[in-house]
Amino acid sequence: MLKRESGTANGIQSSFHVQSSAMDLLSDILQDAGLRRRVLGLHAIPGDAVLRFPCERSIGLHVVMQGPVHVHAPQLAEPLALAAGDLAVMARGCDHALSVGPRLAGLKPQTIGQTPGPAGTGTSVVVGGAYQLWNQPLHPFFAELPPWTVLRAEARPRLGPLALAAGLMESEIRSGEPGADTLVQALLDVVFTYALREIAAERGQAGHGWSHAVRDAQVRRALTLMHERCAHPWTLDDLAQQAGLSRTALAERFRDAMGDTPLNHLRLLRMQRAMRLLAETDLKLETVAAEVGYQDAFSFSKVFKRTVGVPPKTFRQRDAADRDHPWRVGAG
Repeated sequence: MLKRESGTANGIQSSFHVQSSAMDLLSDILQDAGLRRRVLGLHAIPGDAVLRFPCERSIGLHVVMQGPVHVHAPQLAEPLALAAGDLAVMARGCDHALSVGPRLAGLKPQTIGQTPGPAGTGTSVVVGGAYQLWNQPLHPFFAELPPWTVLRAEARPRLGPLALAAGLMESEIRSGEPGADTLVQALLDVVFTYALREIAAERGQAGHGWSHAVRDAQVRRALTLMHERCAHPWTLDDLAQQAGLSRTALAERFRDAMGDTPLNHLRLLRMQRAMRLLAETDLKLETVAAEVGYQDAFSFSKVFKRTVGVPPKTFRQRDAADRDHPWRVGAG
C-alpha cells in the first residue's frame, strides 16, 4: 500500500489519479512523478520588501492577485513584470525572489507564510504553490519546461476556468472558514493542472519535445501503452504494431519528436516508477523489480544504477535520510 499524507504538505497522487482507460497521459505523468505539494499561501508584498523562494527541487507557480509583481531569478536577463491575474510557472531549480518594483537594492526580507488582510497602498498580493520533484531523472515533460512561463490574464477569458479557480483559491485562503485548507489544496491542484495543460498545448504547437510528440496520434498511442503497462515486456515491433506503424516509422517519428528511442523512454518510465516505489513503500527489491518489468532484482539493479546513478538500496537509504531536509515536503 502506498503511503499517503494529509495537510498543506501533501502527496498529489490522489488528486491527479484517473483510471488508465482514460488515456490521460498528463495525469499519469503527475502520478508517477510522486509530486508533493506545499501551499505557499497568500502573501502581501509591501513596496519596501522582498520575498525569496528556494526552489532547488521544486517546480511551482505564483498567481498575482494584486500587482504589480516583479520576479528576480538568475535565469532571467531582467526582472519579469507581472500584473494582476497573471500566472507564472517556474521549472525545477528556479530559485527566485518577488518584489513590487524592478529593483532589489535596499529591500528588506519578508517571511514566507504570512497571510495578509486587505492589501494597502503600494502592496502587491500573490498566491503561491510548490510541487516537489525531489529525485531525478525527471520525466521529459518536466525536464523540457522552460525556466519561466507566464500565462497573461489579458490572453485568457475573465470567466474562464483558470481565472475562476484562482479567484476561488484566494477567497478560501482569506476566509478561514471550516474546510478551507482542503479546498485550497484542491484548488491549487486545479490551477496548476490548467496551467500545465496550457503550457503543454503551447509547446506542442511550437514543435517541442514530449508535448509535440503527443500531438501525433500514433506516437501518443505508443506512449500511452508504455505508461499504462510499463511492466509489460514491450519490444519495438509490439509497440509499432499497436500504434499502427512500421517498426522504422515509429522509431523515426518518436526520435524526431522526443530525441530518444521508444525503448529508452520505456526504461526511464520504469525507473521513475521504481523510484516512487522505493521511496514510498517498503516493498522488497524483488517485488519492485517485478512491478516495473524486470524478472530479477539483479538485472533491475544494474539498469537502475545506470539510470539513476546509485543502486536501489542506496537510493532508498538516501531518500529516507533526505526526509529530515528542511526543504523536503513530508513524505512519511
